[in-house]
Amino acid sequence: MPDDLMHPDALMQPGQLLARGVCRHLRALNFVCVEELVPARGLRVDVMALGPKGEVWVVECKSSRADFQSDCKWQGYLEWCDRFFWAVDGAFPTELLPEDTGLILADAYDAEIVRMGPEDKLAPARRKVMVQKFARTAAMRLQALRDPAAPLG
Repeated sequence: MPDDLMHPDALMQPGQLLARGVCRHLRALNFVCVEELVPARGLRVDVMALGPKGEVWVVECKSSRADFQSDCKWQGYLEWCDRFFWAVDGAFPTELLPEDTGLILADAYDAEIVRMGPEDKLAPARRKVMVQKFARTAAMRLQALRDPAAPLG
């Protein structure tokens, strides 16, 4: 089997590779991340990041023009975070992205915040829900890694 098929990156989708680079960069900024978090029924964000002061950021990773144009749910994510960002690679036509959102240029290994998303602070009750959801999701995933036979739920 060729070596490139043995590489873990070969099993990941382009958006997942972007998410990994975003998470690495945000970790360097003292944020922790959970990928594919469900803030509410019918929504799934690519990356939710929790900052050192409790700030909640959502990052949507788009690997192509078609991927962006087919996303009709992104505005529903705005009510679940303090800041919203798009993460794209260097070849993405960034002029498609709304200017009143954050922009992160990323690859599979790192990222750079090009434009800070505007801040719209969550209400305290919503923040509490999101921090608890973040913590429970992260804890359940860690437990599943440590004990794959543990019951789900």
